Amino acid sequence: MEAVIVEEEFTWREVNLPSAVTEPELERDTGLRRRDIPRDILIAIDHDRNSRQAFEWALIHLCRPTDTIHLVHAVSSVRNEELYLATQALMEKLSFEAAQAGVGATVARIVKGDAGKVICWEAERLLPAAVVMGSKGKSIVRSVLRGSVSEYCFKHCKVSPVVIVPEKKLEQETTSR
Repeated sequence: MEAVIVEEEFTWREVNLPSAVTEPELERDTGLRRRDIPRDILIAIDHDRNSRQAFEWALIHLCRPTDTIHLVHAVSSVRNEELYLATQALMEKLSFEAAQAGVGATVARIVKGDAGKVICWEAERLLPAAVVMGSKGKSIVRSVLRGSVSEYCFKHCKVSPVVIVPEKKLEQETTSR
């Protein structure tokens, strides 16, 4: 079992990902406009369909072959082995998909704490080119009364732009195919 690291109010466990060196399946832009400068892209993930859509959006619209994707998942406990294994499997799958899409590297981290605070803390630590996350599609009333993680990050993440990928409705998915 990996070491659990405690720093300030957050604890985390690094996720060991298998090497996924493959030829990219997606055609990438080969222009010279600062394309060779490596960037860090932070993608907030969970086991929700919306975070999956945000990940796919980032691969298609944002990531370059020289980039490093940082997958971050906020949890209530890093010692919950069942949750850790499920999240590790998800991160391994996403890492493999990123490698197939031609992204340079993927780093994964499971962090204990409130999701919004964890994402902003990781952004401050990494100083990524962008923070990408999905939206749960809460109604305006629920969002105002209870708040949302994406709203929190949009307001509090001061070191990087926050890209909030809107929820894709089921009928949009079937008609866009």
